[in-house]
Amino acid sequence: MEIAAKMVKVRKMEMILLLILVIVVAATAANVTYDHRALVIDGKRKVLISGSIHYPRSTPEMWPELIQKSKDGGLDVIETYVFWSGHEPEKNKYNFEGRYDLVKFVKLAAKAGLYVHLRIGPYVCAEWNYGGFPVWLHFVPGIKFRTDNEPFKEEMQRFTTKIVDLMKQEKLYASQGGPIILSQIENEYGNIDSAYGAAAKSYIKWSASMALSLDTGVPWNMCQQTDAPDPMINTCNGFYCDQFTPNSNNKPKMWTENWSGWFLGFGDPSPYRPVEDLAFAVARFYQRGGTFQNYYMYHGGTNFDRTSGGPLISTSYDYDAPIDEYGLLRQPKWGHLRDLHKAIKLCEDALIATDPTITSLGSNLEAAVYKTESGSCAAFLANVDTKSDATVTFNGKSYNLPAWSVSILPDCKNVAFNTAKINSATESTAFARQSLKPDGGSSAELGSQWSYIKEPIGISKADAFLKPGLLEQINTTADKSDYLWYSLRTDIKGDETFLDEGSKAVLHIESLGQVVYAFINGKLAGSGHGKQKISLDIPINLVTGTNTIDLLSVTVGLANYGAFFDLVGAGITGPVTLKSAKGGSSIDLASQQWTYQVGLKGEDTGLATVDSSEWVSKSPLPTKQPLIWYKTTFDAPSGSEPVAIDFTGTGKGIAWVNGQSIGRYWPTSIAGNGGCTESCDYRGSYRANKCLKNCGKPSQTLYHVPRSWLKPSGNILVLFEEMGGDPTQISFATKQTGSNLCLTVSQSHPPPVDTWTSDSKISNRNRTRPVLSLKCPISTQVIFSIKFASFGTPKGTCGSFTQGHCNSSRSLSLVQKACIGLRSCNVEVSTRVFGEPCRGVVKSLAVEASCS
Repeated sequence: MEIAAKMVKVRKMEMILLLILVIVVAATAANVTYDHRALVIDGKRKVLISGSIHYPRSTPEMWPELIQKSKDGGLDVIETYVFWSGHEPEKNKYNFEGRYDLVKFVKLAAKAGLYVHLRIGPYVCAEWNYGGFPVWLHFVPGIKFRTDNEPFKEEMQRFTTKIVDLMKQEKLYASQGGPIILSQIENEYGNIDSAYGAAAKSYIKWSASMALSLDTGVPWNMCQQTDAPDPMINTCNGFYCDQFTPNSNNKPKMWTENWSGWFLGFGDPSPYRPVEDLAFAVARFYQRGGTFQNYYMYHGGTNFDRTSGGPLISTSYDYDAPIDEYGLLRQPKWGHLRDLHKAIKLCEDALIATDPTITSLGSNLEAAVYKTESGSCAAFLANVDTKSDATVTFNGKSYNLPAWSVSILPDCKNVAFNTAKINSATESTAFARQSLKPDGGSSAELGSQWSYIKEPIGISKADAFLKPGLLEQINTTADKSDYLWYSLRTDIKGDETFLDEGSKAVLHIESLGQVVYAFINGKLAGSGHGKQKISLDIPINLVTGTNTIDLLSVTVGLANYGAFFDLVGAGITGPVTLKSAKGGSSIDLASQQWTYQVGLKGEDTGLATVDSSEWVSKSPLPTKQPLIWYKTTFDAPSGSEPVAIDFTGTGKGIAWVNGQSIGRYWPTSIAGNGGCTESCDYRGSYRANKCLKNCGKPSQTLYHVPRSWLKPSGNILVLFEEMGGDPTQISFATKQTGSNLCLTVSQSHPPPVDTWTSDSKISNRNRTRPVLSLKCPISTQVIFSIKFASFGTPKGTCGSFTQGHCNSSRSLSLVQKACIGLRSCNVEVSTRVFGEPCRGVVKSLAVEASCS
């Protein structure tokens, strides 16, 4: 009896503990739903501001700071795709470690107090190799991607379930007390679904049903999918989404991708998006009923390894994002958007309570008003004209609206923010270079720093094979390597016209891309590159007897977008012909028996990661020759600033640091000369080629090396140089936040948004005038000097300010007195402070300061 009584007590205690656990879980779990206005979390509508950070495009060591900077910038949500190819590189062999530690990334967002939007896809596009699909998927029997196809649906469901189950096991859904408030299935399918016919409709219905069956406890969305079945939320992607309307009045207006810039391609100039336009787009979205907006990207990062897609997408995925590729704040973009977010949040009570009342204030002029029953009021005043500023009357008051701008009035009276008026200083950044060369080193000493191994030209591996005709590259290599050798031995008789004295034969090659090198009898004869089509005519010297033709085909990222993108081929598909230089006979080589080799010998022997006795250290170092592996050791640059390698002087290839691939380098890929401008007018609709810089220059010379991959000394750099270059010209660079701060604030600027309190009342009546605020970016710095200060009509931009016809003689001394010796300072922009240098004009204060 005593034992039985003890057992009853134990069971009671277990039940009590279980009940306590249930209560704790229930207390921390969040109920996430939605209605026509917003996502609803625990019964309350939310205005949410989100930003994309892709975990594999940075390192776990970078994640906490990236997430904190996102929170400091006013974000509520971190959005990321889930990268199938990284998580399942081989079928049923999973990787959730290092840069692919998705659980850790999500938990870090939760630790910072942020929500997560998990875009499982599993097709992601994202300028990622093969759109995020693992290439082994292509070889599943009977498979057809992204349509009503049983083999594809089986694999898609299996991986989606794998990710959802992993998140559930770690209790990461909001319904379990975690940060994930939203998940996405499929991605931008509506852009291309017409190509798949009737099967697209059934596929989308199946995708929605499959996702819902996984029972995450949070809503699902489909972006760019106007026929997304209930209860899927259909969302918008684009540069502007203010005119977007969901496919049901029961769904909120959500923007999953607001493109903060654009991606960079090898051979292209660098695109950027002015922050005034980006802020305008965001404000317009919330003005017209939106309550969830996401920046794509907020931090773009780097395409390490062979993950860049395209083809020909660069290794840098900076995207002109508010946080740059290296994790540094891009100013004034980050700061201006932070102030925008504060202004929007001041309007939250009114935004979530009601739909806007939108009225016209004139041609291209618009007011949107949100009023609550309790009396809260918020207004947005927009001027969508692309040229003319305007003065409007609203609620009996006069407001100046610059062209292509939105003013936000959290109390329907006072302007807290205008999208065209920046009150965040420009901060300079620069790369400080450090050569790998020994101090005063001779060429012999320089060569001894490096060792090398020559990659054999043509067939060198035992697994080479013979096939008649020309093989498509992806089906042959399964993307295990960028490289595929096509090799042919052909006999030329002495009396043939190919050997006519004083003339050369012509080798004609056609390829689907992206790079081709032609070697004749072991010597490079010519090369070419192209995105989708390469056509080469290469004059060659042949000899009587047997000639060897070795063609090296190179991919630079597989297609990632479009209908049937998975069927876009690569490699030398022909025709390949040998023509007499005098236009006579020709030989069709395409149908002959070719020998094939997948990848390089150096890849098989692991030269990037494993030490080898084959490395040659003797001088002189062979340079400007194709197909050479190089290796050197180096000390990490001092300090803690982000690190890059400047590959100027090299041709094209892949590089590794301490066994980690930092991606493809191609500094000889030069952007075209057309399309760049000295300055870009933010007014008017943005497009990917509107604002360009770096024309006529290499698309990318600097390549990010994460600090966490480096040791203080004894680091190993390995590169495979395919095109031919001089590795001794390589240098390291640290990206440093510069010492200069520049800002111009006019009398027409609103007061700093920080002067507002959460109840939308101005907290400090002495600071209701515009204020110029400066703050050194590094906590140990103070403002050392004021290089320029002018209150009046200053001209120019940062580094080239000049006084205008109107200038207060007190400008410099007053700003110096207010700022020098301090890390931050505030200067009121008014005649009360500077006096009246000229009447009848709106005056500005321009300042250039230096921190030290």
